[in-house]
Amino acid sequence: MPHTILSVDDQQPLLDLLREALQRESYQVFCAASAEEALTILSRQQIDLIISDEKMPGMSGTKLLTIVRKKYPEIVRIMLTGHANLNAALRAINEGEVYRFFTKPCNLIELTVAIRQALQQKDLLKENQRLMDMVRKQSLSIKTMEKRYPGISKVKRDPGGAIIIDEDIE
Repeated sequence: MPHTILSVDDQQPLLDLLREALQRESYQVFCAASAEEALTILSRQQIDLIISDEKMPGMSGTKLLTIVRKKYPEIVRIMLTGHANLNAALRAINEGEVYRFFTKPCNLIELTVAIRQALQQKDLLKENQRLMDMVRKQSLSIKTMEKRYPGISKVKRDPGGAIIIDEDIE
């Protein structure tokens, strides 16, 4: 299943450009012209990564990404703005916990590479969590078996560390 990306910007030409570039990367792309529209999409659609402009009518990108961080913490957040300043960047990083901060005009190749890296990291974290859950379940199973059959999980080893197998199984 392809990753899903939500692009939020009040400039339709930029949304069209991002949609075209990201669909070439085989992502499923959703677009919103405002933060409010983005929140509606988020309530209905599972999204892996959001790219938001800062200056939009109504709600700012930082406010949107802060809401996304709180309601949907698993979504990777990227800020893309034409009005970059240090305060905006700090707010986006501190309040929205953005993964990356890009200024317009941005290099689409750099943006797509950052998106690919962010989604790879997200996938690795998800896989790590899945494996940790499996280890916890296996550990619980071993503890349950050990209670039922004391000594079943003990392994005998020779002085060189090789496992000793008792052939006398009755």
